[in-house]
Amino acid sequence: MTELHPNLIEWKTGGEMKSVLSGSLKIFCKQIGNPNADADKTVLLLHGFPESSYSYHRVIEGLNTFFDRIILFDFLGFGLSDKPLNHTYSLKEQAQIALEVWKSYGVKGGHLIAHDMGDSVATELVALANARIGDWFPNEFQSVTFTNGGMVIELAELRILQKLMLNPILGPFLSKLSKYKIFKQQVYSANGSLQLNESEIKIMWSAFRSGNGKIIGHRLIQYIHDRHRYQNSRWLPALKETTIPIHLCWGELDSVAPIAIAEKLSNDICRDACFTRMAETGHFCQMDNPEKWIESVLRYYREI
Repeated sequence: MTELHPNLIEWKTGGEMKSVLSGSLKIFCKQIGNPNADADKTVLLLHGFPESSYSYHRVIEGLNTFFDRIILFDFLGFGLSDKPLNHTYSLKEQAQIALEVWKSYGVKGGHLIAHDMGDSVATELVALANARIGDWFPNEFQSVTFTNGGMVIELAELRILQKLMLNPILGPFLSKLSKYKIFKQQVYSANGSLQLNESEIKIMWSAFRSGNGKIIGHRLIQYIHDRHRYQNSRWLPALKETTIPIHLCWGELDSVAPIAIAEKLSNDICRDACFTRMAETGHFCQMDNPEKWIESVLRYYREI
């Protein structure tokens, strides 16, 4: 089950590879819609772990009813992007890659939607925006929507496999030995709901394990250490200080990034944020309940 899934092959045909980090590595990207759309009609999507840009495939049509331009990409080490073997995969670097990708498309600003690991990348981007770093981004972020991520790490409920893969000794062995059956169980456990279609998990597995993905899983999950390192010193202060409109949009059934995280952010960090609870929706919200996701996300954009 590690060969590239046919759906991913089809997804790949509509995208392109772009060089980043001084041309040393390539990132899979997709642009959908009008490349000249204004910032307020542009949406920039960041996926989570262990996902890829394909995770948004069930909500693209819905987003197209409001946005004229959609830009997605696979983070370094994920999906169809390069997966170098001896790499640190820091979230700060992933944020720089996001900026490089958007710059290559001539993006001047847009609405940012992030999920899971992508939430932490988005908080780093907010920190950079607060410092006015990136003079090519004159229209800035029109808003940032965070969905179901461990942004307050002490409230996250990591799965057993996540904890084991963080172990410097066990991690490399588990990356090589990981089986689909265990992966599926962990995804359902994190999601908090069994309504997620298994076909989505099979495609997620295919994207995650393709290429060098079979042996770098333990490296990719080190992003959790970045959350411990930067959460209180950089990322949560950036959210508290920002003037960018913030939307917290959370699936209530999430087991790994429970609703308590969004409540903490809403009550103590982003007090001016809009907070939307997605009932009957789990962690992998855009795949688990795409109708509720689109309804919740677009309601916010139509009201701001």
